[in-house]
Amino acid sequence: MQVEERSGTQHKAELVIDGKTITVKAGRMAKQAGGAVEIYCGETMVLVTCTESKKVRDGIDYFPLLVDYEEKLYSVGRIPGSFPRREGKAPDKCILTSRLIDRPVRPLFKEGYRNDVQIVATTMSADMENPPETLAMLGASFALELAGLPFNGPIGAVRVGRVDGKFVGNPTYEQLELSDMDLIVAGTESSIMMVEAGCDFVTERDILSAIDYAHQIIKKQVEVQRDFVKAFGRTVKEFVAPPAIDSLKEIVESKTTAALKASMDSVTNKAVRQGFIDEANKAIVDAIAELADDHELKKVSGSKIAEYLENYEAELMRAKVLDTGVRADGRRCDEVRPITVECGILPRAHGTGLFTRGTTQVLSVATLGIGSDAQRLDSVDPQTEKRYMHHYNFPGFSVGEVKPMRGPGRREIGHGALAERALMPALPSQDDFPYVIRVVSEVLESNGSTSMASTCGSSLSLMDAGVPLKATIGGIAMGLILEGERFAVLTDIQGLEDFLGDMDFKVTGSRDGITALQMDIKIEGISLEVMRIALDQAKKGRVHIIEKMEAVLPASREEMSPWAPRIITIHINQEDIGTVIGPGGKMIRRIIEETGASIDIEDDGTVRIGSVDQEGGKAARDWIQNLVKRIEVGVVYNGRVTRIIPVGCFVEVLPGKEGLVHISQLENRRVEKVEDVVAVGQKVVVKVKEIDERNRVNLTMKGVSDEEKQQLEQQSS
Repeated sequence: MQVEERSGTQHKAELVIDGKTITVKAGRMAKQAGGAVEIYCGETMVLVTCTESKKVRDGIDYFPLLVDYEEKLYSVGRIPGSFPRREGKAPDKCILTSRLIDRPVRPLFKEGYRNDVQIVATTMSADMENPPETLAMLGASFALELAGLPFNGPIGAVRVGRVDGKFVGNPTYEQLELSDMDLIVAGTESSIMMVEAGCDFVTERDILSAIDYAHQIIKKQVEVQRDFVKAFGRTVKEFVAPPAIDSLKEIVESKTTAALKASMDSVTNKAVRQGFIDEANKAIVDAIAELADDHELKKVSGSKIAEYLENYEAELMRAKVLDTGVRADGRRCDEVRPITVECGILPRAHGTGLFTRGTTQVLSVATLGIGSDAQRLDSVDPQTEKRYMHHYNFPGFSVGEVKPMRGPGRREIGHGALAERALMPALPSQDDFPYVIRVVSEVLESNGSTSMASTCGSSLSLMDAGVPLKATIGGIAMGLILEGERFAVLTDIQGLEDFLGDMDFKVTGSRDGITALQMDIKIEGISLEVMRIALDQAKKGRVHIIEKMEAVLPASREEMSPWAPRIITIHINQEDIGTVIGPGGKMIRRIIEETGASIDIEDDGTVRIGSVDQEGGKAARDWIQNLVKRIEVGVVYNGRVTRIIPVGCFVEVLPGKEGLVHISQLENRRVEKVEDVVAVGQKVVVKVKEIDERNRVNLTMKGVSDEEKQQLEQQSS
């Protein structure tokens, strides 16, 4: 359903998705931006703006699009927890959402457009019920349309969950907790542009059904946008792409064919391949140098030469695949590169997996920790911590380049998040395995599909660490060559096919079901039929990879590394938490210092004790249990004299708990002076005589039989 209202220069549109109303307003905020909308669902509101530079960027061969998604903590009535108390570096979730916006809109800008464009999406109000991500994606399309840029949209964006077997569009956080899939789909009215998903071992057919369900909603969103922009009176700016330079195209084709074909034959050796590319580039430059001084090609930039060379290389590679069914490295379209698997290669690490596929190699390392090692989250989402983390590193040496070692970029964060999502459904529950887990994937060699190699390496490292995974998880990247009605789906794409192809479709899962998906395309969408073929082909490749992995490590190891902490879990009454912590944390610090164990206490009284040294962990457990143990009448204890007074002595029978032995209860005779029988620090055997109405403990030493003393000695030993 669509409703539009006009008030002055302000406009409003509404769209209902599974009972949730999405409201879009324009003309009230950020009016100096090229396009700006406020987009609401419930009390969640995102302001999305689009701005274009007036100057064309010269000398570049890419479209300079910048997308920034921000979450303001005032949106949930909270002050940032950082030292300066303001939002700082974008957290991973914001970077991932920025990528969600970028990926479906970038391919739809007209070829040759080189103006800087910036999309900024800011979550200004969050009701902790309706997620803002798809609102930001949809709002970006509205803003682009209002800005009138040369954009072949609009697009729609929707999140799909499945609760009790029924698909739900734009589910709430509560519904996502009950859902076995979390699927974000973006597309035009005729095709799918982007898919991002996390699933709990769902089938390929279920994924296709969910995408089809999403596409029906997307079509309605596109219709609403067109009506909205028409009512606003905005038109698309005229843009004519620079004409092709026919003379440059002729030189490229005549001078580089042999070198480019030779480079494809050497595609598995990147150094040799680059040599042929450099040879082709030099041939073009030399040919231009021989031309007359007034020839049009004398003014052609190096980036323009690289662009034409790349286009011709793509033409040759794509024609070979479509005409012969054979890829640049000689593989069939459905063939996986050779795989090598190794585990347990770092002696002190808790778990390692070295996964090599062709000339792509990733070393994944698993580390186990206790509850206090969990990552604390400060965002507008209900989730407050992460107990499983995957970090992906891509150093320059992995591609034979010099690259500064900075923090992770958007690509590294995105690849790490995908591999993290892939393993989540296979992890044991916190009750069954109360560890915090971190996996780091170090890319050692790269020639395509490093994120999927990271997924495989992560699975191996976790199994090597003794984490009881529900299933072995593998991952594979699928590619696409599409020319008119002809197409070829490629299994396990390498760098050349990713760079010059039309699709990067990553699928992870077990033998039986999918755990994560990520699809990016460089063309204006693909059909469900192409996706079906890609998913079916991906399953065959995934099972092949899992078989290679399980041939080396069939299941999780039964024993963890000797360097991994052992966690002991006990439960105490909530009223005893303060006793264990002590005044100002004095008691728990003493336990940690003397036993070497680490201790986490939860609000419900769950205590987790972690220690590499098993004896230290047991000592901490015994200490805590004694601290919370109740003194019982008639029970015999080993105690220690802590103080002496004229009428008796105080004996500590449990940690921090004392009782009084009256002078008349020291021995079976009259005692004139307490010091004649006991001294401070002396160990004694006592029995609890009574606990009075004021909770004072009265002890006796003379009422303990020899038999009770023997039983106590046996218990202590």
